[in-house]
Amino acid sequence: MRLITFDADRVGVLRGDQVHAFPRGTALIDLLPSLSQVSVPDEAIPRADVTLNAPVPRPPSIRDCLCFLDHMRGCLRAMGGTGALEPTWYQIPAFYFGNPATVIGPHDDVPISPGSAWFDFELEIGAVIGKPGRDLTPEQAGEHIAGYTLLCDWSARDLQHLESQLKIGQAKGKDGATTLGPWLVTPDELPFGPDGRLAIQVRAEVNGALVGEGRTDAMDWTFAEVVSYASRGVELQPGDVFGSGTVPGCCLIEHLSFADLGAFRGWLKDGDVVTLRAEGLGEVRQTVRASTAPHPLAARTDPAAKPRRARVNPAGPYRRGLHEVGDGVWAWLLPDGGYGRSNAGLVAGDGASLLVDTLYDLPLTAEMLDALRNVTDRHPIGHAVLTHANGDHTHGGQLLPGSARVVAAEGTAHEMRTEMAPELTAALQIMDLGPVLTPYLRSRFGPFDFGGIRLREPDQTFQKRLTLDVGGREVHLLDLGPAHTEADTVVHVPDAGVLFAGDLLFIGCTPIVWGGPIANWIAACDTMLGLGATTVVPGHGPVTDASGIEAVRGYLSHVAQQADEAHEKGLDVKEAAFCLDLGEYRDWLDAERVVVNVYQRYREIDPATPELDRMALFAMMAEWDA
Repeated sequence: MRLITFDADRVGVLRGDQVHAFPRGTALIDLLPSLSQVSVPDEAIPRADVTLNAPVPRPPSIRDCLCFLDHMRGCLRAMGGTGALEPTWYQIPAFYFGNPATVIGPHDDVPISPGSAWFDFELEIGAVIGKPGRDLTPEQAGEHIAGYTLLCDWSARDLQHLESQLKIGQAKGKDGATTLGPWLVTPDELPFGPDGRLAIQVRAEVNGALVGEGRTDAMDWTFAEVVSYASRGVELQPGDVFGSGTVPGCCLIEHLSFADLGAFRGWLKDGDVVTLRAEGLGEVRQTVRASTAPHPLAARTDPAAKPRRARVNPAGPYRRGLHEVGDGVWAWLLPDGGYGRSNAGLVAGDGASLLVDTLYDLPLTAEMLDALRNVTDRHPIGHAVLTHANGDHTHGGQLLPGSARVVAAEGTAHEMRTEMAPELTAALQIMDLGPVLTPYLRSRFGPFDFGGIRLREPDQTFQKRLTLDVGGREVHLLDLGPAHTEADTVVHVPDAGVLFAGDLLFIGCTPIVWGGPIANWIAACDTMLGLGATTVVPGHGPVTDASGIEAVRGYLSHVAQQADEAHEKGLDVKEAAFCLDLGEYRDWLDAERVVVNVYQRYREIDPATPELDRMALFAMMAEWDA
């Protein structure tokens, strides 16, 4: 028998293309204790005329179990672990309580959990209790299951990971929504293996592409066992739902590998369609929708925390927002110029304008674009130039007008395609990486919202030089990289004497050589000086002039010289970085970036220098900062 709940409050039996409806006021929970005696009603309604709800719209309780241990192993590996489980996983079945108030139907839209950038699904099977019972043996527990339904446990992985550090169980990471449906199927219509395990094939897709498939008879813990365990000292009620836990591979997190981030399809975003199928249990098909941002809560003070130094840009205070820096040229500045606090710009011509870079997240970019509307309503954005690939200059691209042509150097386009997905940057906000690195990363990256970002790749690429016409004004693009990154473009507006330097220029804050070589960056500084611009907008920090370029050139030369001397003495990278005398540059923000700069210089001197990944470099910077 297949039972459904439809059209808000009606219950029926599905047979072929007909729904045999019970009288109004009948609830499926009321039928469960005596399903074997239920007579199929006479009233028949075409299936095409009804809207399906969850078969049990408000269960008395939801216990989501973890019957497939391979799923847990996969999750641990995805977050950098070995996949080995503690012995307790093999001794007792795990479950947590879900939220009955957030149950949704098989075709309802699914809201992304507020504040989540790592939204995921989990294909599960739900077992529904049919009659009361307490202290049940596994054999008795199996007899108390009235039927089975598809279940999707919608999961905010970033919130879940952060909350797991509290060690008190699931919270908002699992509180958003649970799908049940499309119908409840009695056991007599489903196949079971000789060991009593439900034996059906399942499949999960996103936007029509296969994510994972598997079988339910791969369970380590059976439904009978988890129901028996849950009934210890507790009276189970008709309508209680038990989730199986994720069929291995039928979610996104198990396909994440920090060793190969480019292979990950990304987390769910607004408009994605998730389709889950199970043999005999039907299909759910749901569209993911964006939700409103959460209301922020102020963090409590940790009395044991070491006070952090106040962050003050030594180049002087400067104001957040829009600044006119030349005739028809504006800079958007975001103090204090540290990680993610980048600048952008606008060049307006006759009836057209050019945007230089977007910002680190969608709210910051939306704020900037809104402030620019007084100009862009009269001079629409026709071109958007990306100075380099880092997310704090590219993540807001999806908010640009569709008619705008995104332009970047070929190296920038390549790096954007090979870097990790934008939302994975949230790992820097949530992962527990120890007492030194964790607070360092959260202080630098905590304020940003990496949810919902869809990276917009360039429409046009160029090599070395490109001249654009912006409403009758010539704007020159010069790729002077590799230096900060694989490619670094500056935007020169000759008739206004303005240069947008991107991250070839940091003012009051320390440059960081992710790409290199340092000598090429020094040469780029010489090229920028040769352009003769009177006003220079850096990628980070306040607006400057030629003196700002000379200061960055001086820093890079100073670090290179000291690193060369340390290498001559036989010091390793860490020893060299930790003893290097920064001299006049010691008060620049984020001075710990000297670690990366020394490392890159050592790699230039001797390519056999052991390679360090970005997280190892962050760890060394955090130690330097501490």
